[in-house]
Amino acid sequence: MGGWRLAQRKGWEQLSQRLTGKNSSLSDSALDAIVTAIVVEQEQIGPNRYIAKLGVLFDRAKAGSILGVSTAVSQSSPMLLIPLEYTGGTGVVFERETAWARAWNRFRSGGSTVDYVRARGTGPDALIINAGQTFRRGRNWWRNLLDQYGASDVLVAEVQLRRDYPGGPIVGTFTASHGPDRRPIETFALRVDNGNALDALLDAGIQRIDKAYRGALAAGELATDRWLAIRPPAPKTEEEAPTDDATSAATPVPVIETGSSFTVQVETPNVAALNASESAIRGTPGVRQANTTSLALGGISVMRVSYDGSIGSLRAALEGRGWQVQEGAGVLRIRRSQAAPAPQRPTPAPASQPPTSAAAPTGG
Repeated sequence: MGGWRLAQRKGWEQLSQRLTGKNSSLSDSALDAIVTAIVVEQEQIGPNRYIAKLGVLFDRAKAGSILGVSTAVSQSSPMLLIPLEYTGGTGVVFERETAWARAWNRFRSGGSTVDYVRARGTGPDALIINAGQTFRRGRNWWRNLLDQYGASDVLVAEVQLRRDYPGGPIVGTFTASHGPDRRPIETFALRVDNGNALDALLDAGIQRIDKAYRGALAAGELATDRWLAIRPPAPKTEEEAPTDDATSAATPVPVIETGSSFTVQVETPNVAALNASESAIRGTPGVRQANTTSLALGGISVMRVSYDGSIGSLRAALEGRGWQVQEGAGVLRIRRSQAAPAPQRPTPAPASQPPTSAAAPTGG
């Protein structure tokens, strides 16, 4: 715990220096209240020594209010990220666990201007998100896939790993591409001399890929393909002309109401916020089912909600329960409203009492 305490203090000093240009310090109890996680990147434990490389995650809103800086980050539209790794000539996404997918799970995207939607890689993810899918061009297929994850576009982050010999140098060729056509954004190569430094190689590659995507977004190069947003018109069916044999009285047919399914994006800084959001949405009147399809602690998680009504009525129901709601094309993004301070009630004046005489205290 002593090492983690020291990491919290040093992390706060670095954050303060970076955002305000001057050092500031807080007590350990105050740091415990704003630190959300300690990330152990490397650790060596001995009988009398503790050597570690630690990362400290602070609560964005609390840290910003203490430092007096704005913490709002404008992000892109939701982008489905596909981590594609080539090793030995075989492309793998979620068919099996890869070092590239683990590296993206470690990546903290809270400060990025790109809104990454990262699949968990479980269940049907391995079947519908694979290397072959990245070479499809059909917009209808992509549209159906993106709707399942609450995204409006796709980013393919590819790495090709080449090892000279087991345990020897590793060369990684990274490619960042965008859209169903895989339009290249940037390609570069990195090298490490030690086979045990693969994680460091991939982490550095992710930082450069994120920088490339942020630069492309600022330059207006991450615009969503309009064919992904346009749905083909439904085929018209011709009504059959009534025949003479048709009965004059129509037989009543029972109508079965079915709920509509919508995508809801919710901010989940931690597990407690995720559980509270799921419980609150499931308790909203009219909601039949609510399941988390994409989990992103510290970012934006995606839920699939079955609701008896339109998306407008779902938005009104959530706003009535204290949520801030933004509506998009079949997507709602929600966050908890900042609670307003309760008005102070006037304190009633004490009833008048007859004056009483009291002896003045004397010092002993």
